[in-house]
Amino acid sequence: MIPDDHPEVRAPKVGVLLINLGTPNSPEPGAVRLYLKEFLSDPRVVEIPQLVWQPILRGLVLTTRPRKSARAYRQIWTEEGSPLAAITARQARALAGAFGENVLVDHAMRYGKPAIRERIETLNAAGCERILIAPLYPQYCSATTATANDEAFAQLRRMRWQPAVRTLPPYHDDPSYIAALARVTADGLKALDFQPQALIASFHGMPERTLRLGDPYHCHCRKTARLLAEALGRELTVTFQSRFGRSKWLEPATDKILAALPAQGVKKVAIVAPGFAADCLETLEELAIRGRETFLTAGGTDFAYLPCLNDSPAGIDMLRSIIGRELEGWQSRP
Repeated sequence: MIPDDHPEVRAPKVGVLLINLGTPNSPEPGAVRLYLKEFLSDPRVVEIPQLVWQPILRGLVLTTRPRKSARAYRQIWTEEGSPLAAITARQARALAGAFGENVLVDHAMRYGKPAIRERIETLNAAGCERILIAPLYPQYCSATTATANDEAFAQLRRMRWQPAVRTLPPYHDDPSYIAALARVTADGLKALDFQPQALIASFHGMPERTLRLGDPYHCHCRKTARLLAEALGRELTVTFQSRFGRSKWLEPATDKILAALPAQGVKKVAIVAPGFAADCLETLEELAIRGRETFLTAGGTDFAYLPCLNDSPAGIDMLRSIIGRELEGWQSRP
């Protein structure tokens, strides 16, 4: 017999925690500064000894970059707030009930809110004895996938009764991911009022040393692009964006390619961002706004940015497929 003062015993459940990079709470310099401080203090993101990096971060970066970044965020901010946060929340809602009534789907941000620690606590309090940590990064990199998992594991260290945990592996070459990319890209191209002479696949950049140190990111990006090109039946130009700092980054650089194409006779381009699970500052401002300006200023005539998978039917079907597979053995799939 259970004593009257025994804590409530909940029916066991399974949790799924979708994780994306993060975003400031508002497009104001103060909020952006807090976000950048957390993001750029992560040793997985900036692999410089902290004794060297922190004075640079606090003395130069955080006194100049927040105002500039806030202006960029204001250009893409919506009534729902940050596009990245809003879309990730919609993805989680779209997956609610997709794996059975005993599987709860939630979302978190590696930096900012909702925090990974907070959402794991919430899932645990709801009775989740098993949790799938699902970083939404198709291509593995230590600065993205690994740091999301790090933060989840750090929370587990604080818990007396830990849930069983699995992590979502990279899905850069998963057939359902490639099929979803091909479907959304093909539909986007058909909707254009011009025929692109070039289709660019822009991935987030990483310092070149990450390749030498063993990250498979560059290879994953190249394989995704190759498989997508095969599925579309057309050539793709692979580029890397979002350079930061003075070190050498993966090439070719997206902005340099956009600036060079018109002189080569390529005046009409479309660009996709296969490595992003949801549209964000890097796609909506860096590509769709600044990328367009760069290309048109260089002499281009037609430019289109094609949205990410986001919470499109194809994108949700893909997430349902790859997440459902990782839940096998934990929960019967409907």
